[in-house]
Amino acid sequence: MPRAGGDPNRPRGKMTAYACFVKVCRDEHKKKHPDETVVFQEFSRKCAERWKTMSEAEKKRFKDMADEDSKRYDHEMQYYVPPPQFATDMKKKKKKKDPTAPKRALSAFFWYCADRRADVKKDNPDWTVGQIARELGKEWANVTPEVKGKYEAMAQKDKARYDRDMEAYRGGGGAAGGGGAYGGREWCSHSRADSGMLAPCVTGLSKKIAHRSEKQPIFVKGSN
Repeated sequence: MPRAGGDPNRPRGKMTAYACFVKVCRDEHKKKHPDETVVFQEFSRKCAERWKTMSEAEKKRFKDMADEDSKRYDHEMQYYVPPPQFATDMKKKKKKKDPTAPKRALSAFFWYCADRRADVKKDNPDWTVGQIARELGKEWANVTPEVKGKYEAMAQKDKARYDRDMEAYRGGGGAAGGGGAYGGREWCSHSRADSGMLAPCVTGLSKKIAHRSEKQPIFVKGSN
């Protein structure tokens, strides 16, 4: 499977312990629900919740997996030689946006705009998009510390969500070289004995997915 936006022969990037954990969760879920379409954000959230409740002893197995994958990557990189024309060719190509990639985190100002834009437009129906944007900028510059703190907290929470999703996404072969958490070559192996511990991570996912819009980004499509 070619690396998105990179040399298809370049070794896949190192997987973190969390990415290995997500891959195991994904494999267990796919095994139990082979025909189900999985929503990336919902699955990622459940994996993150389960990871937070795990003890260091439980996480150790995945850290060991990550260590092994790191050795694999270092070994393969010793023998990797990029094609001479690759760097030049990539500069000429327009980078395509991956529709399954996590949504970028919004800044505090963008969260503020999301709350205020409709009201500003309602009060000024004849204003252009540029005029509305300038007004929102003026408002933001004069909000109280309490109001600004509210939106900064929202931005920090969204940033944490984005960082978590991107870690799993990069580990799955998306973006520039990933490991295999959601597809591609499988560097981290696991046994059937893992399923008991990982059950809380995937339990209830099917019911929630049934109510999610099909337009949302997904990272796995079940077989027909």
